[in-house]
Amino acid sequence: MAADVAGAVEISSALARLRRVTGLPVAFGGLVEAGRPRVRISELSGTSTPALRALAVTSGNGLGGKAVALARPCAVTDYSSSRQITHEYDVPVAAEGLRSVLAVPVVVRRRVRGVLYGALRSAQPLGDRTLSAAVAAARDVEQALVRRDEAHALLAAARPQRPADGGPAPSGPGREQVREAHAALRALAPRIADPVLRAELLAACGLLTAPEPAARGANLAPRELDVLAWVAAGATNAAVADRLGLRPETVKGYLRSAMRKLGAHTRGEAVAAARRAGLLP
Repeated sequence: MAADVAGAVEISSALARLRRVTGLPVAFGGLVEAGRPRVRISELSGTSTPALRALAVTSGNGLGGKAVALARPCAVTDYSSSRQITHEYDVPVAAEGLRSVLAVPVVVRRRVRGVLYGALRSAQPLGDRTLSAAVAAARDVEQALVRRDEAHALLAAARPQRPADGGPAPSGPGREQVREAHAALRALAPRIADPVLRAELLAACGLLTAPEPAARGANLAPRELDVLAWVAAGATNAAVADRLGLRPETVKGYLRSAMRKLGAHTRGEAVAAARRAGLLP
């Protein structure tokens, strides 16, 4: 359920951006229901009635269902009279007064996860600019869902697993795997829009570190620690820059700052000092 809520937030943000960029009066959308070949319309922007709220659009039916079935954008100039779609949803569409409508699927790893709609209350072509903006909005949602999926996978890998019989947990991943997981979690956390999931990622980072009893942590900035985490995992400055979306010169600056705060003269000394302080696994 939490994942659905976070996904709905991403859909809502994308719809707001779509209307702002294109000037479309109406936008709406939702996610594909788990285990069912249908989209539940949950987010409305610019609508004047509740006619579309909670509407379940089955794959293959109507405009959105066609977009789901084909996994590509679809559009009609006059919804109610179009011969390109089926008409199971004419009543709620007419109640909202929609005529020209486009539907763009959100496709994650070749699976449709949701649909974004944009609409006019007049019968006129929407144009390439509007379609491009809708595709870009769907891609934004796609990337957010990918990041969320990665976050959940990393969290699952970081949590110790207990057997069903209550016996001891199996041996965990090797030290290098733990360090890579810690670096990946720290790199991903700032890109997660959901504050609850972001906080859970950072908490998982803390579980992967084990400070020595007498250690005292240096006051490293988040980005300095992100850089140092990847250095500890064996990444070069160029690789760190690629992982974090930074310039190599910026990575060097963060690394120098971290070394200065840790009283270190080399990358290796900085990593060792951070581990003693419980900042790195």
